Amino acid sequence: YPLKGETLPKGAKNAALPILAAAAAVGDVCRITNCPRLSDVNAMFLILRALGCTVSEDGDGILVDSRNLLSGEIPGNLMKEMRSSVFLMGPLLSRLGSVSLSSPGGCEIGRRPIDIHLQGLSCLGAKIREDGDRIHCTGRLKGTVIRLSFPSVGATENLMMAALGAEGCTRILNAAKEPEILDLQNFLNACGAEIQGAGTGEISVRGGLPLHGAEYRILPDRIEAGTMLAAAAATGGEILLRGIDSSLLKSPLDILEEAGCGIKREPDLIYLKAPRRLQAVKAVETGPYPDFPTDLQSQFLVMLARAEGKSLVRENIFENRFKPVEPLLKMGADIQVCGRDARIFGVPALTGARVSAGDLRGGASLVIAGLCAEGNTVVEHIFHIDRGYENLEGTLASLGGRIRRIKG
Repeated sequence: YPLKGETLPKGAKNAALPILAAAAAVGDVCRITNCPRLSDVNAMFLILRALGCTVSEDGDGILVDSRNLLSGEIPGNLMKEMRSSVFLMGPLLSRLGSVSLSSPGGCEIGRRPIDIHLQGLSCLGAKIREDGDRIHCTGRLKGTVIRLSFPSVGATENLMMAALGAEGCTRILNAAKEPEILDLQNFLNACGAEIQGAGTGEISVRGGLPLHGAEYRILPDRIEAGTMLAAAAATGGEILLRGIDSSLLKSPLDILEEAGCGIKREPDLIYLKAPRRLQAVKAVETGPYPDFPTDLQSQFLVMLARAEGKSLVRENIFENRFKPVEPLLKMGADIQVCGRDARIFGVPALTGARVSAGDLRGGASLVIAGLCAEGNTVVEHIFHIDRGYENLEGTLASLGGRIRRIKG
């Protein structure tokens, strides 16, 4: 059943989590709108409350009151539920001068060490001590120049937030350029910070300024938008996405056009019309923004599994992003994985099967596979999907997808 219709992407998960963490550094009341209702977001609420913040719903927004923040010790059981809780290192160190946390959890898509975070915090003057599986950071921070060994999104955002409490100015070189980093900068500047350069390879932060509460609207989720585009393309559909800047998805849109889709790009909308069968593409290579996002690799791999011809997908960020391949083979796909490369030989059709989501984006890709497969597909372990998509089945059903949640 081709997906057809119009939808509006919800707030970006990858912007909401660092912004919620940043609210802990403000020491005032912040109202955040367009915040997606996700299990990862709920986990962040629980952590903020455990630290002494008040978090409540306020109409279409979320109120975060961090005036009574008391503790910099993140409970281990909550930390292991969500890798993004590592974003609290910077805000808590900035606000309280200390933070204690255990190894972060999250999807098992490959090694995601926090060494780059810790190296940057050390440059700012933090003293770091490891005690079993817990990491303790303390110290008075001082502005400096930090050059990241890799443009890590999480490390860039963590160091931006830590630098708020540093004496003097901090420059972060080889910074990640993702749009969600610019969203974090805009939120913090609305709260009285002075940060420049987000979206470029160099970010400067003036530390020691008094912060205050603000109201802020989170930008739309480009990964959700890309997932909907991949689903529409895979099913031979036609879709209009409103409220999303097409420039944020230039690389995925280029791939969709190469696969034979008609695309209209505007500053606030994206239109896609897919052919009856997609054409293979030469290569999809993931990389830091503005290259193709690793968070869309699995969805595009599924899309290409039914394209005519041979495609190549190369994963340059995480080594375990090909976890959906095994269930896709069960559904009749012809994919060969060799290291970081997946060679995809398009087949005319997939066949429905019972499959299991092994991670967030891989789970979404299996849902797309089910939408374009013959017969019925059951996707299990959908708690992974709920970490990053709000009511995914409802959005797809509104576009004509034959899909429903049967448990959970």
